[in-house]
Amino acid sequence: MGRKYFGTDGVRGRVGDAPITADFVLRLGYAAGKVLASRSHAQWVHGPGGDGRGHTAARPSVIVGKDTRLSGYMLEAALEAGFAAAGVDVALSGPIPTPAIAYLTRALRLSAGVVISASHNPYEDNGIKFFSADGNKLPDEVEAEIEAQLEQPIGCVGPDALGRARRIDDAAGRYIEFCKSTFPNELDLYGMRLVVDCAHGAAYHTAPHVFHELGADVVTIGAQPNGLNINDGCGATHPQALAAAVLEHRADLGIAVDGDADRLIMADANGRIYNGDELLYAIVRDRLMSGPVAGAVGTLMSNLGLEQALARLSVGFARAKVGDRYVLEMLREKGWRYGGESSGHLLCLDRHSTGDGTISALQVLSAICRSGIGLAQLCADLQMFPQTLINVRIAKGFDWNADTSLARARQEVERELGSSGRILIRPSGTEPLLRVMVEAGDAALAEQMAQRLAQAVQAAV
Repeated sequence: MGRKYFGTDGVRGRVGDAPITADFVLRLGYAAGKVLASRSHAQWVHGPGGDGRGHTAARPSVIVGKDTRLSGYMLEAALEAGFAAAGVDVALSGPIPTPAIAYLTRALRLSAGVVISASHNPYEDNGIKFFSADGNKLPDEVEAEIEAQLEQPIGCVGPDALGRARRIDDAAGRYIEFCKSTFPNELDLYGMRLVVDCAHGAAYHTAPHVFHELGADVVTIGAQPNGLNINDGCGATHPQALAAAVLEHRADLGIAVDGDADRLIMADANGRIYNGDELLYAIVRDRLMSGPVAGAVGTLMSNLGLEQALARLSVGFARAKVGDRYVLEMLREKGWRYGGESSGHLLCLDRHSTGDGTISALQVLSAICRSGIGLAQLCADLQMFPQTLINVRIAKGFDWNADTSLARARQEVERELGSSGRILIRPSGTEPLLRVMVEAGDAALAEQMAQRLAQAVQAAV
């Protein structure tokens, strides 16, 4: 399906540039409100049971959350106005993790959830993403309806039918309790010191409380958001800060999430950093103690070592396109529960409907508590292939697939690697970047080949 505005994770871009402007987000709120209202009306009038009574609510309602970017204030106001003009009620949660909105949408029986966030991007960017009533990403057909509605003139319902707005004061508390409920009742974190890096983002007032209330001694970093410092040298995208803090405070483990808290990266007591592939392996290995695990889903970027290690555990493995949306789609197709990306998006569908950094950390911690061994020992059988990933900035619209010089460079590298490595070149779904990844049995070779390809991209641009 061709998309004009929606990418793999909603609508995203630089604030002040189309489409992340106040006027567009107002139109987006109105368009989404119109689509949700029409779909909700059909459901409420006819009802799932066909008795004609339907839902008791008078009109659709949505919850709107955001991360800590300064631009969130502007975009929140624009969305609220657009939804109100379409006759949709709005509940405002304030700053809260993206997965919290997925949970609250479902728990509060709302029509949809909306998050204002650009996830791991710097503060200059922002975006809008939607969740359906069941806490999942919006289906493609609903996004297509919203895009079609955006082409229509904006209107307004009658003065008596305008949507209302209210604040949900206990949103963070509700979410904290939900996170804690995913940790086994028979276990606790007493005696464990954790460093928690909140990336100056949406988890600054939720994640530390979750781990503390389960008994851990928590050292919090990256929890002083000022609207401009989200993901700035901290969080899951910069785990070196976490590793340094773990060593400084002599902690047992470190936990880092990104700006909207749907990613997880961890560090052990020695400052060794563990990415999403390794953490997924630890979770699956733990789940095997309770029964068989049919399979796990990774992406084209997932390390070959993960695939081989899971095979030794008789666990199937499948690769989806890059993006947690596609991992989730493949999990549903196969009826599996566990999946993730090396970047730290992890899905445990027996705990939550979407990726959640805090809940994923709790699953790793429960594996450590249950097994009585450390993270390094949990991952000891996982032999990761060295990977080098280089992000190369490209001009918008650059057709890298059609560039003959880049194709020639790729063929040369593939010939030199042979069967001992692999190459992946793909555009970012959220930024004007071309991601160049080389995986090889030798780290120096992977670095050398990746640099050669990156230089070929730069020369072509």
